Amino acid sequence: MPLSLAPSNPEVRAFEATVTSVDERSVVLDETYFYPEGGGQPADRGVLGGVELAHVYAEDDVVVHELAETPDFDVGDEVTGVVDDDYRTYCMRAHTASHVLYGAARHIFDDLGYGGFDITEEKVRVDFETSTDVDDAALVELERLVNRAVWDSREVSWEEIPVSEARERDEIAFNVKTEEGVFADADEVRVVTVDGWDWGACGGTHVSNTIEIGPVEVLGRSNPGEGLTRVELAVGPSAIDHRAELQTAAYDAARALGTNLEDLGDVAAETVESRAALEGELADLKAETLGTRLANFETLERDGGTWKVGSVSGFEANDVGEAAKDTRGEADVLVAVGDSNAPFIVVASAGDVSAGDIVDDVTDEFGGGGGGSPTFAQGGGLGATADEVLAFLHEY
Repeated sequence: MPLSLAPSNPEVRAFEATVTSVDERSVVLDETYFYPEGGGQPADRGVLGGVELAHVYAEDDVVVHELAETPDFDVGDEVTGVVDDDYRTYCMRAHTASHVLYGAARHIFDDLGYGGFDITEEKVRVDFETSTDVDDAALVELERLVNRAVWDSREVSWEEIPVSEARERDEIAFNVKTEEGVFADADEVRVVTVDGWDWGACGGTHVSNTIEIGPVEVLGRSNPGEGLTRVELAVGPSAIDHRAELQTAAYDAARALGTNLEDLGDVAAETVESRAALEGELADLKAETLGTRLANFETLERDGGTWKVGSVSGFEANDVGEAAKDTRGEADVLVAVGDSNAPFIVVASAGDVSAGDIVDDVTDEFGGGGGGSPTFAQGGGLGATADEVLAFLHEY
């Protein structure tokens, strides 16, 4: 008896079977149409003998039905199995969609290998082995080709063929990482064919025609490992909902930019370019303003030298530091104190008076930390207001 009759008879939703083993909540039948978890496809849901299934899995070539509670039937009893129609149908559609996606990838990528797949209730992921960059344009084309293959109503079929024959057919995709060991000991392999589109060694459940898949939406890509690209897609209702969300976002963006969907890309690019130019102009104006403020600092005479001392607000310490180096001019020392919730000090010096020593003395007095060289230093985290630091510098 095959491990499960579900892959060959995916349309079956109810069946009768005889119980051959009961171990508390774990039940084995003489035959089953429940699909056990494996190969990236989740286990079927449903009811067995009136008891809800908790899980279905394969162990030592036997399908084990784990029930949600201990059953009242025993070995030798005939029970009815009922497969959850909605979930099985979704898995069939989603699994077939993964094959159609791989077939679409055959049209785009020259070097292509199959790295596995997985189905969840929200999405399906397929891992490609390829050195080709799967960029945005590739994702768009993958989605277009998948939905076109769905629309074309391509027949989906499956058959058992000798492993040796399957290995000789270059068009058949194998998930080498997970299936090579299985096929090494098997005489036959099950090949699922999407007519004229894709051929893959697979033991899952599938629809009989691509038109049954419904809408497919490519969600994005990631890199799960070296040489692999993971593409995620939504199938059916989740694809419809995702497309509606994207459409709403696109309309919102077009309205905000004062354009339509057809011109949205061009207008967005122009807006980004314009914003970058404005940000550059603003940065230049801020630098000019900062330089002017530093140049107008109060001038103090200290030990035969000239100091320029003052405070600034609305600027970061690093920006003030760069401006101080350029604005010190003929002054021997320029000291700028940041007037903010977290006061800082920046010192640029000709070198006769150590900028680092000034910062050390200020942080010794008011706390915080910092340091630097004889010509430039800065500190932060001062426990004082800018006016208190300036008063200290006047008496320094």
